[in-house]
Amino acid sequence: MARDDKLARYRGKRSFAETPEPAGALAGEGDGGRFVIQEHHARRLHWDLRLERDGVLVSWALPRGVPSDPDENRLAVHTEDHPLSYIDFHGEIPAGQYGAGTMEIWDSGTYEAEKFEPGKVVVRLAGERVNGRYALFRTRGDDWMIHRMDPPEEGWEPMPAELEPMLASPGRVPRDDADWAFEIRWEGVRALAFCEPGHLRLTVGASEELTSTFPEVRGVLEQLHGRPALLDGVVVAFGEDGRPDAARLEHRRAAASDSQIRRLRRTTPLTYVAFDLLHLNGEALLDRSYEERRALLDELGLEGEAWQAPAYHRGDGKAFAAASRERSLAGVVAKRLASAYRPGRRSRDWREIR
Repeated sequence: MARDDKLARYRGKRSFAETPEPAGALAGEGDGGRFVIQEHHARRLHWDLRLERDGVLVSWALPRGVPSDPDENRLAVHTEDHPLSYIDFHGEIPAGQYGAGTMEIWDSGTYEAEKFEPGKVVVRLAGERVNGRYALFRTRGDDWMIHRMDPPEEGWEPMPAELEPMLASPGRVPRDDADWAFEIRWEGVRALAFCEPGHLRLTVGASEELTSTFPEVRGVLEQLHGRPALLDGVVVAFGEDGRPDAARLEHRRAAASDSQIRRLRRTTPLTYVAFDLLHLNGEALLDRSYEERRALLDELGLEGEAWQAPAYHRGDGKAFAAASRERSLAGVVAKRLASAYRPGRRSRDWREIR
């Protein structure tokens, strides 16, 4: 493509009287050496990788983000070249404009190009979040793949594909309750949320998947900002009185078609109540204490239309249990603050108090 035409597709898709995106101009002939990865909260969350090259930013949309594991290839859709001034762009693209939504800078830095051919690019990225050697290669048309060529960073562990949740044993309020956390026993469907960039699986043990049944939970990915995370929690349908309603939840769970699910999302909303964090950013947290895991969960700031991570109450378990009974809730779960997470086991470190 001639130099004067490199930004024609970019400009043809946008009205610069309406969008704050830069119109830009072609820079010099230098190869450049900067890159940016922008998190794009558009119709569907994705990440945009842009490499400075020949006066423009050569760009790919990454629906699943940048892979950390060399065993995993991820889709990279080649898009139009962007002006160099886009490397610093962040802000709100108005509704009705191409790519409407919020654009945030997720990572930036420099790169070295080992190969930059029409169908294959090999670069070494040096950013704050992403460091390593990556290959991008065309598969068909504008569909490419991105592959990490280096081993994972030291200490990185893949998220488990399956996990059975830890279970509580029936019990009473512990005498030494200052060393315990107390939570509402939420009446609903216990589910693990496997959250990865652009993708969520909501499972009940290894036997049932609820991702398509409760699609609104997927919105939690927006607040994770590309951080892989494994959450433990309960899917709850709250009634008009603010208490969990088992009948409403079963009505949602029984929906058999996409049209039913879309209708029930409006009439019978639900909430994923997250109360534990088992894996984050390539680190397994199972051996960390419950108190540490909850601190990391709280730092994620998960609060949205269909998800929340309510705080726990430390100590004073009898008063907390009494308040639960007064509100006609299903009970309380006591968790030892020092307890590790033992998948699939029923533990006395977690006690179900009715």
